[in-house]
Formats: sequence, C-alpha cells, structure tokens
Amino acid sequence: MERKSEQLRNVALIAHGGSGKTSLAEAMLFNGKSTSRLGKVDDGSSNLDFEPEEIKRKITISTSFHHTSWNKKLINIIDTPGEDNFLSDSKSSLQAADGVVLLIDAVAGLKVGTEKVWAFADESKLPRIIFINKLDRERSDFYKIVDEIARVLEIKATPVYLPIGAEEDFTGLIDLVKMKAFLYSKDGTGKFETVDIPAEMQDLAGEWREKMIENIVELNDQLMEKYLEGEELQTSEIEKTFIDGIKSGIVIPIVCGSATLNMGVAKLMDLIVKGLPSPIERAPKKGTKPGTEEEIEIAPDPDAPFSALVFKTIADPFAGKLTLLRVYSGSVKSDSTIYNANKDVKEKFGQLLLIEGKKQQSLDMASVGDIVAIAKLKETSTGDTLCTAENPIIYKPSEPLPSVISYAIEASVKGSEDKVFSSLSRLLEEDPTLRLERGQSTGEVILSGTGQIHLETTCEKLQRKFGVEVNLNPVKVPYRETIKKTVKKVVYRHKKQSGGRGQFAEVQFDISPLPKDAGFEFEEALTGMNVPRNFVPAVEKGLHEALESGILAGYPVVDLKVRFFDGKSHDVDSSEMAFKIAAKMCFKKGIQEANPILLEPIMKMEISIPEDVMGDVMGDLNGRRGKVLGMEVDGKNQVIMAEAPMSEILKYALDLNAITGGRGTFRMEHSHYEELPAQFAEKVIAAARENE
Repeated sequence: MERKSEQLRNVALIAHGGSGKTSLAEAMLFNGKSTSRLGKVDDGSSNLDFEPEEIKRKITISTSFHHTSWNKKLINIIDTPGEDNFLSDSKSSLQAADGVVLLIDAVAGLKVGTEKVWAFADESKLPRIIFINKLDRERSDFYKIVDEIARVLEIKATPVYLPIGAEEDFTGLIDLVKMKAFLYSKDGTGKFETVDIPAEMQDLAGEWREKMIENIVELNDQLMEKYLEGEELQTSEIEKTFIDGIKSGIVIPIVCGSATLNMGVAKLMDLIVKGLPSPIERAPKKGTKPGTEEEIEIAPDPDAPFSALVFKTIADPFAGKLTLLRVYSGSVKSDSTIYNANKDVKEKFGQLLLIEGKKQQSLDMASVGDIVAIAKLKETSTGDTLCTAENPIIYKPSEPLPSVISYAIEASVKGSEDKVFSSLSRLLEEDPTLRLERGQSTGEVILSGTGQIHLETTCEKLQRKFGVEVNLNPVKVPYRETIKKTVKKVVYRHKKQSGGRGQFAEVQFDISPLPKDAGFEFEEALTGMNVPRNFVPAVEKGLHEALESGILAGYPVVDLKVRFFDGKSHDVDSSEMAFKIAAKMCFKKGIQEANPILLEPIMKMEISIPEDVMGDVMGDLNGRRGKVLGMEVDGKNQVIMAEAPMSEILKYALDLNAITGGRGTFRMEHSHYEELPAQFAEKVIAAARENE
C-alpha cells in the first residue's frame, strides 16, 4: 500500500500500567493482517514487548512502534509504557502522535497513571478516544467506569458503544449511532455477526443514545435547533458532527471491549481511521528561528521544506545508535544529507528505516507524519530538530520527567570502570531521564533515575547489551566538617633525628571560623627571620592536604582561616617536607581545640500532592527533620515548598509513593549546609570510625 500523508493515523496507546495497551496493539496488528497470529504478553510472544526485561516483568519499558492497514488507511501504533518509572518515555513519544487512545481497565478503574498520561495528552493538545478494556473479567463494571471518567477526568463522557452482558457473559456491543448490535465469537479472531439490539436492552440503549446526541449536537447550532424542535436527526448528520467533534478534541468518545479476546477492537480501529486526524489535518507545529526567539511555523504539507523532531534514541550494540524522528513537514529521501538546527551541523545518512516491533524495514522516502529511524547519526541526540539548511527551524521538545532516586554505581569486576562509564553514556543517549554524575566530595559515580525499577532495568540492560555488570549502593551523604571557636597560638614542632640528616620545622598558627560558604583562607603574617619565606608554599600545601580529611569523621573541612605568624627553622635540617608535615599536624591539633562540628547537606524540595494527603505528607516531613517554607495551589494539587536533610530523603521517592498512592511527585536540589545535631553527629562519627 502506498504511504500517503492523508492516509496516515499516528495513534499513541496510553494508560496506567497493566491496562492492556500492548494486548490491544497486538489485536490491532492481527486484525490489520500485519501479524498472522495474536501475540500475547503473558506467554512472551508479543511483537511489541520483545526486550528481555519486558518479557521478564510483563510490562512495557520502552515505547515500541508498528503499523497496520485498515479501511485503506495506515495506522501507526505507538505502544507506550504505563509503569510509573517509564512515563517520561510515554510523554516524549506523544510528540510523534496525532491522536491518542486511553485504555482503562474495567476492573481496576482509573488509576494514578491514568491521570498522569491524560495530563500529557492535554499538554500536547491531542484528540482522544477512550477504550474501556477487560469487560470479560470478573468484577468488571462498564457503567461505574463511565461515571468515574466523567468525575475524575472532568469531561463529558460520551459512550458510543454499550457492552452486551458482563464478566464471562460479555458477548458483544451495541452501536449507539447505528442502533445495531454485534455478537462476537470469543476465539480471538475478532469475527462478529450483526443483529438487532436485544429486547431487554432497547430502553437502556435509547437512554444512552439520547445522552450521546445531546453531547454531539452542542457542536453544531443548526443540528441543535433541529434536535430541540423534536425533528428526527439523520444518522449521517450525527456521524459527521461527531467526527468533527473528535478531531477538534471537544468530543471524547468511549468504546469498549476486550483486547485479549479481540472483541470491540475492530470498532475502535474504525473510529481511529474515521475520527482521529491525519498529520496534514493538524495545525502546523510552531518552532523558533535558530539563535532567535522569533516564532515560525512550516505547514504540514509534503511539498513544504522538510522538518522533523528527534523524539527518541535507541542504543543498539549491533546496529549502533538508532535515531527516531517524526516528520512534521516536507519529505526526505534515503541516502541524503540533513541539517541539525540545534547543533548547526550537517549529517549524512544512508537508509531510512520503518520500525516494526523488533524488526525494521527500509524505506526510500519519508513524508509528513511518517515515524522513521536513521542509524548511526554522529551528532544528533533526542530533542534535536532536523530540517533543511535553507529553512532552519527549532522545535521545542517535551521536558523529560525529573530524576527522583539516586544510587552509587560501581563495577562488579575491578578494572572495568571505564567500560561501565562508556556503556552508561550510550544508555544515557537512549534515556534522557537517566543522570550520571560524580559526587564532588565522595568521588562516587552516582546514577539517578525516575524510580527503583527504572535503575534496576538500566543495570539489566547494561549487562545484556554491553556485558557490563554493576552493583547499586546507597549514596554516601557528603558531610563536611568545620569549627565554631577561635584558637590562638597553636604551636607544633616536627623533629626527627635518626642518623644522617634530620628533619626540623616549627609552625605557629591562629585558627578561626569563617562565615558559611566562605571556604578556606590562608594568611601569611610572618615577621622577622625565624622562618625563611621559601617554606611558606610548603606550609600552605600541607594545610590544603589537611583540609581534605577532618578529625571527626574524615570529611572535608570548610569555612575557616589559618593565620601563619611565626615558627622556627634549622639551617641544615629544615626542608619543605618538614614544614608540610608540621603544618598538617599543627592544623589537626588546632582543630581539636576549636570545637569541631559536622555539617550536613540540606536539600530544597518542591512536593506536589493531592489535598487529601496533605496532613500525612507534612507529618512525614516533620519526622525527617524537614521544614515547610510555603505552599501554593497548582490545579488539583497542592505544592509544598520545603527543606530537609539529604540523609533523611535518600529514598523519598519510594516513601512518597507509598503515602500518596503514587499520586505525589517531587523535585529537589542542593540548597546549603547546616550543623548536624549532636545525637546524629555521634552516629556518623561512629560509622566512620568503624569503616576505618
């Protein structure tokens, strides 16, 4: 089938984890004859969840892509993750979509993830269809879910199909537009026969049809008048207004069925090709002129200049890097050169690839709406805009979700640290929510991600793709040490006499505290000739070495001043080495007398939560020695601004999830250092001594 932009439908399947997105995608592929059998997630035969980590956990970890034809149209299926740890990938993949199908599990109902992905679709202004899935399961309840949709998502719920029967007696659907019924065979073939609406359901179908028509006629004044005057409305009039309503995003139709039994899936596919817009029906995507704030746009027209956004990167140890892009305007041929407007470089490439689950098919050309991959682009990364050098444009990519949990990562095999670093760098290209940094004072390599499972699967991928094994350890808290009082005239004499040339040096210091964040200050205040000036650099060097490890628990020492005002030397036995040692020992002696204390890092936090858990979250923060600084309202949520010690919130992501049922989110960054209360300092000092 020839690929024309007006025939394309780019549809993302979104939902809370476990709602059946991948099973629905498999049924769509089977119905469109892209696969010869119905792939199943549970037995590992899925065409879309093919990574070993996905098969093991039975969840989608990374968005996958496939396509199928239906009623002379081509549906590009974007199967996104629903598990909380991987929602950033879903958000980013919506940049390739022109419409969305939101799945809701008819047993579990609307979950936290449902609201999160719904908000992503809102942000991207994408038209939506809702599919209530799993109506064949025990305790499934279609009407309860419809009420919940209206209440939680705050929309006019417009069912266009009703289920016939429930749970194991779920046998078919009633079409409220055509007022016909479809009875399905339950063998997964998706076959059905068209019959009259069962007598016992005619009144119910009539009521729901009225509700549907009321929602639809609001979009068209003429139709509204006809309806209010009691005139009979034509099915074709209802259908046309209804389709316009879906494309504009004002009407959100509800379809129902069972993905694993392939019931209702064909009806959903009919609605996707009729109701969701083609790429050329969407408004032009706005961008900016490189190097300026000037807003520009290119029409979604195959004859316009080429432009595309890189929305995802896949690191493949064999094929190298695969760059996935969505074409917004114009077209591009294989074996050509494109311009990266973000990096201001030209990139030559060979094949254009169409992704089909784990397989790829080569293409000669990609046009508006196509989702394609290019292998081995050198400079291009996720979020970049590719275009023509003559008509440059930069599209703003979606922001990745913040990293919320960190671990220190170390190679299981000593000596393979470099390989760990280079392999992780390749995974960072694939996953913008991963962060890799070196702890400034602890020297640890710290890996941060959006959740525990996110980091665990990253380590599994490292081993599988690059043969690198790593361990995740708790992050060390970078405490500091400082002093609280001034000590005058600290004297230390370093003297060593043992055959041959001896060592001799004496230094005299004043040591005093400095204000917070002032660092270290060295003052040379020598008078007279007791110490030759050529030994001053050695004294200063000794002090800098001594600062690296304090006397309480071996943490760096900060915010103090050393005044070097006198000492003694020996013509033969004094050396730079002797003065360096004397300076170190004098410093340690002085610190002991200067009331040394431990400082702990304090983090600044922004915590967004539903109002009903406010008390629990505040109580929990108090228990972590946290301070609430203020509050704001953000839509349905309350945002708490707070500060808390880093040591108390190393695993806050897991605890906040537990308290809020997964509805809370937070960001944090380092704020400042504060004195660690004595009872906690004792524990830190004891632990440091034990490690020695």
